Amino acid sequence: MSERVRTEIRDNIAYVTMTRGDKFNGLDLEMFHALVAAAKELKSNRDVRAVILQGEGPAFCAGLDFASVGKNPVKFALNFLRVPGRATNLYQQVCWAWRELPMPVIAVVHGRCYGGGLQLALAADFRFATPDCEFSIMEAKWGLVPDMTGSVTLRELLGMDVAKRLTMTGESFDGERAAALGVVTEASPTPLKAAEALAEQLATRSPDAVAATKFLFNRTRHLSPRAAFRIESRFQRRLLNGANHKIARAAGMAKEVPQFVRRTFR
Repeated sequence: MSERVRTEIRDNIAYVTMTRGDKFNGLDLEMFHALVAAAKELKSNRDVRAVILQGEGPAFCAGLDFASVGKNPVKFALNFLRVPGRATNLYQQVCWAWRELPMPVIAVVHGRCYGGGLQLALAADFRFATPDCEFSIMEAKWGLVPDMTGSVTLRELLGMDVAKRLTMTGESFDGERAAALGVVTEASPTPLKAAEALAEQLATRSPDAVAATKFLFNRTRHLSPRAAFRIESRFQRRLLNGANHKIARAAGMAKEVPQFVRRTFR
């Protein structure tokens, strides 16, 4: 547990909460490390069925805390370097770590969701936001580009013209427009309840099939059909030989609710 991030597991659903509410959950170096550590801890937990990522206080995350990271510019700059063998640096891993989890991640967004905070939300599999939530690719204001995996997640979710416009202008938009554009999954006055409902629904399915689905779509999005077909066949063979498929099949034939065992896929 960190002073920046709190993780609680209830009924096999992990609630990961940024706890720097007095600073609108601004991203400082301690927050970067805490988010990566929280994701790393969850990655090895085979009992967690879904993750809900949220922010404490008046905002989900207002982005980079320039005042804080500016106190140690050398350390801030060094974190742009990648560890040998890894595709991401620290700032990118803060977001990509949630993409790499085998269980679905659902971001619950309210208040401000700017810059790095928006890129963090985009790395989740699903996003539920309040209608009045404020979004902006704030890097444009500072003469910068998204550098926390936004170059990948934005192009996946949006048309290229829309992604370029929002990134070049840094314009603000609310949760309703975010839903219309496809930035968020759904705008809801009670986004946490909506996220929990989805998490509970996902928890009724085989955790192996859910994990395989996440990896399948993430891995094959930009592959040729031939390469994608090889991966889906490999995943399917593995699922067919797994215990949870047998449980689902037996429960279906008996018209009973399946009682799945812990995840084995990844």
